[in-house]
Amino acid sequence: MSNEKDKPDWEAPNWQTDDEQATAVEEEKKIAEPRQFNVLLHNDDYTTMEFVVMVLVTVFHHSEESATQIMLHVHQRDVGVAGTYSYEVAETKAEKTMRLARENEFPLRCSVEPV
Repeated sequence: MSNEKDKPDWEAPNWQTDDEQATAVEEEKKIAEPRQFNVLLHNDDYTTMEFVVMVLVTVFHHSEESATQIMLHVHQRDVGVAGTYSYEVAETKAEKTMRLARENEFPLRCSVEPV
C-alpha cells in the first residue's frame, strides 16, 4: 500500500523485539569535544597595566586578583594566556580585546593558538 514517496524523511529507530515487546535501541553517537584555543596577550611598552586588568575582567571574566596575576605574567614574560576557548569564542574575544585597545589608543596585541 505504501510507496517510496509515502516514507517519512526521518529515519525510523532500530527496533528489537523481546517476548512480543518492541523497544527502540538508540545507537551511541560519539561527539568529539571541540578543539581548544588559547587567547594570548602580548606585552608592549605602551598599554597600561590597568587597561590589561580591565580587559581581563570584562572580556575574559577573570576576578580582579587573577586578572592582576595574568597581567603581571604578561608583563614579565612578554606573553600570557588570557583564556582557553573553542575557536570561534577565542577569535571573538581576541577581536573584542584588540578593538577595545584601539578605541583607547593602545597597541595591545592578541593572538589565538591551538592548545
